[in-house]
Amino acid sequence: MTTPFPFTAVVGQDDLRLALLLNAVSPAVGGVLVRGEKGTAKSTAVRALSALLPRVAVVPGCRFSCDPAAPDPSCPDGPHRTGEGAERPARMVELPVGASEDRLVGALDIERALAEGVKAFEPGLLADAHRGILYVDEVNLLHDHLVDLLLDAAAMGASYVEREGVSVRHAARFLLVGTMNPEEGELRPQLLDRFGLTVEVAASREPDQRVEVVRRRLAYDDDPGAFAARWAGEEAAVRQRIVAARELLPRVRLGDGALRQIAATCAAFEVDGMRADIVMARTATALAAWAGRTDVLAEDVRQAALLALPHRRRRNPFDAPGLDEDKLDETLEQFSGEGESDDDPDPGPGGPGGGGGQPAPDSGPPDDGGAAAPPENGAGGQPQPSGGQEQPAARAAEPFRTKVLSVPGIGEGAAGRRSRARTEHGRTTGARRPRGALTKLHLAATVLAAAPHQRARGRSGPGLVVRRDDLRQATREGREGNLVLFVVDASGSMAARQRMSAVKGAVLSLLLDAYQRRDKVGLVTFRGSAADLALPPTSSVDAAAARLESLPTGGRTPLAAGLLKAHEALRVERLRDPARRPLVVVVTDGRATGGPEPVALAGRAARLFAAEGVASVVVDCESGPVRLGLAGRLAGDLGGTAVTLDELRADSIAGLVRDVQGTSRRAA
Repeated sequence: MTTPFPFTAVVGQDDLRLALLLNAVSPAVGGVLVRGEKGTAKSTAVRALSALLPRVAVVPGCRFSCDPAAPDPSCPDGPHRTGEGAERPARMVELPVGASEDRLVGALDIERALAEGVKAFEPGLLADAHRGILYVDEVNLLHDHLVDLLLDAAAMGASYVEREGVSVRHAARFLLVGTMNPEEGELRPQLLDRFGLTVEVAASREPDQRVEVVRRRLAYDDDPGAFAARWAGEEAAVRQRIVAARELLPRVRLGDGALRQIAATCAAFEVDGMRADIVMARTATALAAWAGRTDVLAEDVRQAALLALPHRRRRNPFDAPGLDEDKLDETLEQFSGEGESDDDPDPGPGGPGGGGGQPAPDSGPPDDGGAAAPPENGAGGQPQPSGGQEQPAARAAEPFRTKVLSVPGIGEGAAGRRSRARTEHGRTTGARRPRGALTKLHLAATVLAAAPHQRARGRSGPGLVVRRDDLRQATREGREGNLVLFVVDASGSMAARQRMSAVKGAVLSLLLDAYQRRDKVGLVTFRGSAADLALPPTSSVDAAAARLESLPTGGRTPLAAGLLKAHEALRVERLRDPARRPLVVVVTDGRATGGPEPVALAGRAARLFAAEGVASVVVDCESGPVRLGLAGRLAGDLGGTAVTLDELRADSIAGLVRDVQGTSRRAA
């Protein structure tokens, strides 16, 4: 068995260690979401925590880890008698990003349930994690419906498996920890809110601390057992402190003064709902228990706010999580003087943590800007010098709600909210023979398949004799997420008459729409003499918005280069994610300059998309009393649809087809 890296040997990351310890003391806090760049000890700290958790007593032979002192009356392996049990270490169960629903919640044998009336249930990862840790690395890449199931189980302390009226329930109480890199995409605000605490982690910029990280890691890699032995004393002390804090927790008093500070803080920061208040109260109570106190102090409320509120203040995906600490201090001061104990509190036992539960510092072990395109010559393709040709980055106008743009046909891509697709979840549209394990039974089709064979199978009673060949899988139609590839004209013609602000506002609006519909996004820009893949396809719309905000304008309009760059990006992404259908959004006024025959070259590049059936839409940014209609001509070459900036708005009177033109080869 691999020796885990000691928790107490993790350098720095005080907030991360504290949040994990508070959940070990009080799982009711609601888990931890750890956000940060790669290589910041996120996974190391989580795995190390499992070794600190006290051993758990379980009913021998129970697959659901029932407590022998209070067995679950609904346990599928029960009923159990109250009595002595066996002890085992607390488990840490990892949920893979590609796990199926049955792997998470467990699976019922539908054939035995129909034919024999037997609830033959195979437990899933939620059962394995009961009374331990459930760890989800890259939780932002997990399918939404799995995250929903996960968080529902964490909130209710139980898992429910339903299959055509046959149901199984079992206890599922665990410490939920998720880690994620925000550059790879965000969680929806509703899901962010379901995590009790959130911690932002980053690598230290202090050379001495970085040296210590490397020194400890090398020592661990050379001899894990010897390294762990050096930290055994510190590990034992923290383990004992967790046990002591758990025993003290029921006696901690959350006074009216502290409760008013919690409520006032949540109101001051305008967090939605009441979950934040409850999480703050539980966190402040756990902080007091961790510090060895029976009264919640203002410092506990402050620390609880820093852990529980930042991720709940996001109003859209482009808002950075954070909390104004000056405002927090003012609010706490305004409502101070009530609920704090007059006694000088005991600072608590030693180990990582001082007043308020804060861990102690690390120690060793013992274009042209005109309205019309000018005539071109061979020198027109040279790179444009910086200076007068380049305009500073324009600020984006306020985003707005856009009309729905969707890919025609029926796909089979990742679950989302944009285009029609065959999915595991959605409305039932038919039935088929199962391919592999049966997951969604179509009961009526199964009965129809079995009915003609009842006499041949010797049916004598009221029950239906069902064979495996009779089972039918329900086919369902839902929505998929697409790859929305933005191709944005940043040339001088777009900078004229302050159009770029409106253009950026439109693209930002489409990015918000892509975020809500669970799309991947990419960004190609073109200006001067070349095009640039400013953002390869990613699930992080935040990154796309950041690239858009800093986008300069100026120079000529190499439209063909932009289209060819987008075509190459789609080719590469198709190899990585062949099931995800693309939607190309070209944002331009349609002008093409630079090099010989730029308009004809752009037309040939556009027809590559049409030949491959790629769905596309051109957002026409042309303005002024005289319109050349070049964007509409480009849309025709693409085999797509042209729409003006005004028509893009959801509240626009002008109509816009929901499915943009173009048929994907991967659509059925």
